Amino acid sequence: MENRKVFLNKHTNLLELEEHMYPLVDVETPNVFRNLFHYDEVPKIAFNDRIVPHHMPDEIWITDTTFRDGQQSRAPYTTEQIVTIFDYLHKLGGPNGKIRQSEFFLYSKKDRDAVYKCMEKGYEFPEITSWIRANKKDFQLVKDIGLKETGVLVSCSDYHIFYKLKMTRREAMEHYLSVIRECLETGVRPRCHLEDITRSDIYGFVIPFCLELMKLMEEYQIPVKIRACDTMGYGVNYPGAVIPRSVPGIIYGLRTHAGVPSELIEFHGHNDFYKAVNNSTTAWLYGASGVNCSLFGIGERTGNTPLEAMVFEYAQLRGNLDGMDTRVITELAEYYEKEIGYEIPASTPFVGKNFNVTRAGIHADGMLKNEEIYNIFDTDKFLNRPALVSVSNTSGIAGIAYWINAYYKLTGDRAVDKNSELVREVKLWVDKEYEEGRVTVLTDEELVAKIDSICGELHITL
Repeated sequence: MENRKVFLNKHTNLLELEEHMYPLVDVETPNVFRNLFHYDEVPKIAFNDRIVPHHMPDEIWITDTTFRDGQQSRAPYTTEQIVTIFDYLHKLGGPNGKIRQSEFFLYSKKDRDAVYKCMEKGYEFPEITSWIRANKKDFQLVKDIGLKETGVLVSCSDYHIFYKLKMTRREAMEHYLSVIRECLETGVRPRCHLEDITRSDIYGFVIPFCLELMKLMEEYQIPVKIRACDTMGYGVNYPGAVIPRSVPGIIYGLRTHAGVPSELIEFHGHNDFYKAVNNSTTAWLYGASGVNCSLFGIGERTGNTPLEAMVFEYAQLRGNLDGMDTRVITELAEYYEKEIGYEIPASTPFVGKNFNVTRAGIHADGMLKNEEIYNIFDTDKFLNRPALVSVSNTSGIAGIAYWINAYYKLTGDRAVDKNSELVREVKLWVDKEYEEGRVTVLTDEELVAKIDSICGELHITL
């Protein structure tokens, strides 16, 4: 106790006492936290009210897994599609490289061709990295291509160590460390993917393992990154929740007890319990510089943290976009739907066709007076998507007037008033459509055709 170092924390400007060291607990039988994860019950969220402090890093960023985890739930992208999306990611991340890295599979010729073509772009950001399993055959692929960093799968829960790998904790740690050492021997930066961390023995395996990784980093003077992978989406952001489900607790443990610097910690979330975005934001708040995402949240099972969501989370936390071009998000959504054939659910925030469209007549009336009443921000400015209303039997004359003004971009003196003859004629037609049994919302094409017809009859030019 007397030999524990007292030091000044430059982030909080408080003196702190060096924490205890945490040795590996090499158990004979797996600890699968059956009290929390009883398979025939809904998982439990328990609390001990141990609160850890916020520790927002000086710099935070986004990393991308669209071409790795994002390809595990859909038909693989073609080489050309990967290169095009990579160009969009570069543009979206802006001159400050807020989309810091993009990781790739290396197993197929198509994926390796995409890596080479993306490398030819010469972009500083996103940096191209890879993902491999913890074996020497996979690592040879990294060396052949000449990448500077690779992710390495290092499963850390006893579910994986005992049941999947058929190893003990010590055997798993020694195996992982041998592969990481080989990365370092050849000058490749390893990024250790701690799979299933939210069902892991944090202080019996994760912290001791990370302490050994930090020793290797000191020995080789090459950064060793830690990716905390909430593989099953069990993570929670509630203050006082117990580990291993507590995201604040995990990030705090990695920083404080394993000594991993914030810039080397990255969180990778899944959305099984609708918590991917909140957990990723929480990781930033408690000390992880990086959050790993995929475009539109596409990933296995319920998907990953949506990249576009974290762009706007970043802006809300930092007060600005730091050079990110959010209009690219709409361009990407259009590319996915028109070129790739991926149908984005209509209600998806920021990119779904209905995300800033209202159907309620009373809402439309409010938007006609001032769109700030029912629109989250200037979606036309940030996403090239003006707020809209859909026209149906519930829209009312305000909704029709708003639709006409938004679609035809009529402002000021040119704007159509809700009490105008044009709006009344359109409303009569809409009512007739639904009186005759229509049940669907009117399409833009139908509205344009009818409005053009009425304008011709009334000798009106929009």
